[in-house]
Order: sequence, then structure tokens, then C-alpha cells
Amino acid sequence: MTDTIQLDVEYTDTFAGEANYSWVKRASVALPCNASNRTLARRAKAAMGLSGARGRGYHTGDTYEFRPYGYCMVMFATVRQ
Repeated sequence: MTDTIQLDVEYTDTFAGEANYSWVKRASVALPCNASNRTLARRAKAAMGLSGARGRGYHTGDTYEFRPYGYCMVMFATVRQ
């Protein structure tokens, strides 16, 4: 049994509010199994260079979505199954 989980993180631009993927930055992040949603969000943002960036975050199932204020960009962090 493993004591860590893997997050697949994607950061891309948007067009009309939807992810566009004309460019994309990807990373993989390891977290402890008992990590909170806040820890997940902070580590994913750090992996994309968004530490300290303000915006709206949404948790839906195994996916965290972050939309920084003032940018036409979106970040997704999904728990790898």
C-alpha cells in the first residue's frame, strides 16, 4: 500500500472561458494520502509558479480547478488513479 498520491497538474490559456490548450504546461506532484484540499491547492500552484497568485478555486471530485484573477488562464490538478 502506498502512502502518497500523485497529482497531474495542467496550466493553460482559455478562450471564451473554456480551456483552450493552444499552449500547456504540465507537472506531476506527490502528496501524502492524508493531505487536505488546501495543501493540494498550494502544492499545485507552486508547481506552476503561481504561489501567492489570487483567484478562484473549485474542488470537484478528484479535480481542483484554479482561475487566477486578471488572466485568461486556468489550472487543473487531478488525482491520478
